[in-house]
Amino acid sequence: MFNIGDFARHGRVSVRMLRHYDAIGLLRPARTDPVSGYRFYEAGQLARLNRVIALKDLGFTLEQVRTILDERPDTEELRGMLRLRRAELEDAVAAATARLARVEARLRSIESEGHMPTEDVVVKSIPPVRVAELSGIADSFGPEHIGPVVQPLYDELCSLLERAGVEAAGPGIAWYEDAPGGGGAVVVHAGITVAAGAGAGDGFEVVDLPGIERAATIVHRGPMDRVMPTAQALARWIDAGGHRSAGYARELYLECPQDREKWVTELQEPITQA
Repeated sequence: MFNIGDFARHGRVSVRMLRHYDAIGLLRPARTDPVSGYRFYEAGQLARLNRVIALKDLGFTLEQVRTILDERPDTEELRGMLRLRRAELEDAVAAATARLARVEARLRSIESEGHMPTEDVVVKSIPPVRVAELSGIADSFGPEHIGPVVQPLYDELCSLLERAGVEAAGPGIAWYEDAPGGGGAVVVHAGITVAAGAGAGDGFEVVDLPGIERAATIVHRGPMDRVMPTAQALARWIDAGGHRSAGYARELYLECPQDREKWVTELQEPITQA
């Protein structure tokens, strides 16, 4: 028999790890001295230890390793477990590759601008939301054309909601789409989040705004007539990261105090892989 130190040395693991395997029932010692508590292992147990190490190296959890060793799944079950593990590893590789692309994009941004960007871009999923809305037409997507249209829409919408007794259930959301007929004109939708059960009222519509599976988001601070530098930073990030814009960015108005210098707005631009 081997004492725990010798067995650990032959098995290329630590004594601490063997004690942990004993505690969880994965690899019990062949004998434990009732007086001293010393653990002793047989040479034949090295085979089980080797299988534990090999399965861990494939990325299986210790609980999965114990199931494989103790329950001895048949070939088809084991093949299924390995296929699942392969899929998990492929997902991890894809996620790491995407993260590497973001790191490269950040490096290029720092190298071109000479400093760390003050605003971070985050890719996330945007859930669907119910909003009360009014819409209008702007000559273009430029701030100089959007602002004069969207602000009166919000003023009117707030008045209509108050008159209808409908309370806001979340922040305002503006979204955009190309106007019929082209020419660069844009349909401006000014929305305010309402409760799931809310319905249309006199003068305004209630719509379910669909979610966005993948949106590149960035926070803009200050009035929206100065949003272009933030929007351009977002556009550069999308291009540098190998993504492609899938539509106009939504604007989620997180904080809108009287002092517009203190406004906080999140731009949410849908993206796909280029």
